Amino acid sequence: MQYFSGRFKEKASNLILDFHSTINFEERLAYYDIMGSIAHVRGLGKQGVVSNDEATLIEKTLREILEDIENKKIKLLVEYEDIHMNVEKNLIDRIGDIGKKLHTGRSRNDQTAVNLKLYLKDEIKKIQSYLIETIEILNNIAKENKKTFMPGFTHLQKAQPICFSHYVLGYIEMFKRDYKRLENAFNMMNVCPLGSAALAGTSYPLDMEYTSELLGFERPVWNSLDGVSDRDHVMELISALSIIMVHLSRFCEEIIIYCSNDFGYLEMSDAFSTGSSIMPQKKNPDAAELIRGKSGRVFGDLMGILTTMKGIPLAYNKDMQEDKEAVFDALDTVKSCFSVFNGMIKTMKPNKKRMLEACQSGFINATDVADYLTNKGMSFRDAYKIVGSIVSDCIDKDKSLEEMNLEEYKNFSDLFEEDIYNEINIENCVEKRTTKGGPAEKSISLHIEDVEKFLRKEIELLKNYKLNDIF
Repeated sequence: MQYFSGRFKEKASNLILDFHSTINFEERLAYYDIMGSIAHVRGLGKQGVVSNDEATLIEKTLREILEDIENKKIKLLVEYEDIHMNVEKNLIDRIGDIGKKLHTGRSRNDQTAVNLKLYLKDEIKKIQSYLIETIEILNNIAKENKKTFMPGFTHLQKAQPICFSHYVLGYIEMFKRDYKRLENAFNMMNVCPLGSAALAGTSYPLDMEYTSELLGFERPVWNSLDGVSDRDHVMELISALSIIMVHLSRFCEEIIIYCSNDFGYLEMSDAFSTGSSIMPQKKNPDAAELIRGKSGRVFGDLMGILTTMKGIPLAYNKDMQEDKEAVFDALDTVKSCFSVFNGMIKTMKPNKKRMLEACQSGFINATDVADYLTNKGMSFRDAYKIVGSIVSDCIDKDKSLEEMNLEEYKNFSDLFEEDIYNEINIENCVEKRTTKGGPAEKSISLHIEDVEKFLRKEIELLKNYKLNDIF
């Protein structure tokens, strides 16, 4: 049968029942659906729409239904379309006509909007917890590698020397922005649509401030049309998750490169590597490659929901049930990627010797030679031109800047003195860059302290996070 069959004379086709049913992927919303229903029935009781005894019985039975769903004692059926109607059908089967009063003053339109927001708020906090773990791991790596020198790159060409701490702190800043984007998404969705009903509110005297507070929202929505048809929170969240995947993918790309034999900057743990079916010498960074690859999946979820929403008129339309599979998939993908990523970076080891050796080639201290001449009174543009000629000469002679003798330097400028060798020492090149945000140890230490302050604050906020007190 079709649950809503009062207006129809013909039996619904099994094809349409299967086609528009969402129950196959909505079981994860059972807790939130029942939470919203308990808030709603408490509101009905408070306002005298149902008696207090009826409200108490409905709430007690809803709790029992939730327990049975969680213990797999209830089979959720396609003919009841979604989680809402499966719960309501079980409620009516258990307490009869009193159960039919639960849906007074609400619609599945505001019900599904409430459920999803409640669920997504919790999921955001879970993703933020993963990000905190990532930032903690990277910050510990930064503490240990202030003197681990490596080439910094632009255009994937060796550019200037930095330290490994500076490198990982760059990703920390990306992940901190991700954390804040999620917080913004949380705050933007933290308004309650319960009471918007189908699209125009309801004639029952509902106290929307009361139910909103019960469910842990900041306030009720201001517009019932928007309340039931808004999916900005889904689009914004998947957008934030997509940017997270950009950052994870970029990091994984570099891990893949740096673990290769030609670079050898990083050593991946055997626990997060795989072998080849034919080449016994291979150690493949498959974990990093899979994370890099799964970014496309999350981007696809974002494009899907954007395309779905772009042409929908107010208010609710059936197209909008496509929001759930997209956001569920994006959340599941990001959480699984973080689980692997955090284990992978926690166990990887920087090859300090190889990184330092890499600093000896590629003329990554050439800018320091130009700065040396500039500090002696030459204009930077003239110094730049001279150092370009020096590098060209070194390439012809297969020499590094360190291997040039003073006489060779003086052939290019009389300003060169013995102190040039101190200026192009790799450690000194790094430590001279003391500007805020630079790679010098003093700047790195301040950055690490700032990250620790961020972590202390956000960890405390996450510990204190509670959605509501209904359960």
